[in-house]
Amino acid sequence: MTKRYENMDNVSTKKSIRSFLRWRKERKQNKKDFCFLVEQSPVKQSKFLQNNFEKTTVTWIGHSTFLIQTNGLNILTDPVWATKLKLVPRLTEPGLSIQELPKIDIILISHGHYDHLDFPTLRQLNDDVLYLVPIGLKKLFTRKKFTHVEEYNWWENTTINDVSFHFAPAQHWTRRSLFDMNTSHWGGWIIKNDNMEESIYFCGDSGYFQGFKEIGKRFSIDIALMPIGAYEPEWFMKVSHVSPEEAVQAYLDLNATHFIPMHYGSFALADETPREAITRLRNNWNLRMLPWEQLHVLFLGQTFTYNNATNDKQVTEKIETFHV
Repeated sequence: MTKRYENMDNVSTKKSIRSFLRWRKERKQNKKDFCFLVEQSPVKQSKFLQNNFEKTTVTWIGHSTFLIQTNGLNILTDPVWATKLKLVPRLTEPGLSIQELPKIDIILISHGHYDHLDFPTLRQLNDDVLYLVPIGLKKLFTRKKFTHVEEYNWWENTTINDVSFHFAPAQHWTRRSLFDMNTSHWGGWIIKNDNMEESIYFCGDSGYFQGFKEIGKRFSIDIALMPIGAYEPEWFMKVSHVSPEEAVQAYLDLNATHFIPMHYGSFALADETPREAITRLRNNWNLRMLPWEQLHVLFLGQTFTYNNATNDKQVTEKIETFHV
């Protein structure tokens, strides 16, 4: 019998056909203005990134794709350079082209949804990359002729070049065809530089759940890469996708230091606009009176350097006008 994976506390993300049709009807009736686009960074550091073997950096490519560098390793999260996902076109160009990347050592996959796992993109990367994937997903990689693949269950880990990679729980689901619902797991990754005692948490996709508190108890997180998009309509999306306000609460549960938003602005996967997502994030940050120097809203292709962690004033000034 095929194994089906579940969420913590057996929380179900299953939706009825009736609910799905209701959402599609509402979406047609409430079309929104997607003219606001996340901008490309005016300064991109591709040459520095290609030769960086010392500093810990986080560069936002778009959606859930980051180039993370730590202890000499070049890491990509959920690489997607696709111009469209099925019938959903890309709204913005990736922050860096594949040709501008340094040689990639490790790719982290959070789950199997198409906006997080794009095999045409993976085929454009160097052949000797190591893939760390959720349990149940390795067999798909094997069928696709990828050989350097390791799969992990929640809380399992491995260490490479004094950097440990821990697969952590999330509240979500996955599917790539009619018959493979939840046959692989989903989750986030903690990347811990054991030499520098620096930790980055890549959330992947998740609804709000108590697992964030457990992750915060187990790890000391310096940088949290948190999704803030694909949450509307909330009656339909809430179990699987945090809202911007829930992302802030999750960040507090994690007891993380720095917050970098992701999973917005690249694809119109749900009904909110990029402007709405950023506005709600900023307004909630302000409401909670959290330190602005710990919120880092990146341009596409912008690099956050951990040892120089100050909020980009230009980005902050732009956010000031994002009220709806």
